[in-house]
Amino acid sequence: MSETSTHEGFSAEERAAMKDHARELKQEARRRSSADKAAEAERDVLAKIAEMREPDRIMAERVHAVVTAAAPALAPKLWYGMPAYALDGKVLCYFQSAEKFRSRYATLGFSDLARLDDGAMWPAVFALTEVTPEVEARITALVEQSVH
Repeated sequence: MSETSTHEGFSAEERAAMKDHARELKQEARRRSSADKAAEAERDVLAKIAEMREPDRIMAERVHAVVTAAAPALAPKLWYGMPAYALDGKVLCYFQSAEKFRSRYATLGFSDLARLDDGAMWPAVFALTEVTPEVEARITALVEQSVH
């Protein structure tokens, strides 16, 4: 790199997310049965949501309720310190609080495993400023589409 470069590496928030992910992998490996893993993973997600400040916490609670109702096959788990929902152990969608990376809005994101394909280009991350009944309906439709 040249001396004029301003690249400083990962931000403190990015480093924290990577540490969260390493801790999550260690916790997952220590859990005994798959039933234990699922129950503890959901408790971890609910605890992470409870730590969030408003309005992120309120949105995360609603997203959790909507996702788990729309797709019971998805398993809640932490992913880089964020509530996420996995199918066969692979993250399909996640909620990122605005506070996590000091963003002006929270996001609901979908991995490439989500079946949201629509032509040559489609959205995979959605900005959230509040979760209204209309937003809940949209999340339900996206989650249902993503698992089929």
